[in-house]
Amino acid sequence: MSCALCEERREKRFCPAVHGRICPQCCGEQREVTLDCPSECPYLLQSRQQARQQAREHATAHSNNERADPRDLVALFPEVEIPDVEITEQFLYEREELIMGLSFALAKSARAERSLAGHSLADHSLADRPLMDRDLIAALSSLAKSYQTLVNSSLIYAPQTSNLAHQSIAREVETMVREFREAEEKQLGYNRLRDADVLKALVFLLRMGLARTSGRPKSRAFVDFLFAQFPEKQSAIAGPEDAGSRIVIP
Repeated sequence: MSCALCEERREKRFCPAVHGRICPQCCGEQREVTLDCPSECPYLLQSRQQARQQAREHATAHSNNERADPRDLVALFPEVEIPDVEITEQFLYEREELIMGLSFALAKSARAERSLAGHSLADHSLADRPLMDRDLIAALSSLAKSYQTLVNSSLIYAPQTSNLAHQSIAREVETMVREFREAEEKQLGYNRLRDADVLKALVFLLRMGLARTSGRPKSRAFVDFLFAQFPEKQSAIAGPEDAGSRIVIP
């Protein structure tokens, strides 16, 4: 039997994206490019494991144990800008709950968009496909740029976008920031969350997204990572005693 895609080479593996059997070459070349691969596909999972292993080896090869620079992937995301801010281990420790809250907001927005996919809506741009890594990364980049402008000039800059998915992500993140400030005000009697802290947290998540994604158009590796940290039945953000095991520094 020939491959369901190229119709030339011999088929050797079942592809759940096409509900047929394809050859290994088409699988490797079209995975997350033209094929909308489900997250549970064993060949997709294997490729992600191999990619993480290569990333670890690449990071180890750097002198002085330097981390692999996520800017290496920016060429695949020309619309992405990474603000040049320093993020220390102390910041990650002190603002762990903020990072977890923003991560939860990203997972929540991704789930909301996924639930809309496939449904009949007046605006079909929301129903064409579930949220991809590119959507989260682009939205994080836009939000980080907005907060960088706010920190540097005290001007509120809200980038205009017609992408409804990006607007939804931004609203969820801004809602989480507002609720975080309100919670601090209630617990401490004052608000100590600075815009610079939000900027750093957004940049951290942006770098994490770039480190997690495969860079392919249909990649959902970063989305799946967030889903794994926050299971669907979880209705609230985990407390500090549980949060430490969920933050993974890229």
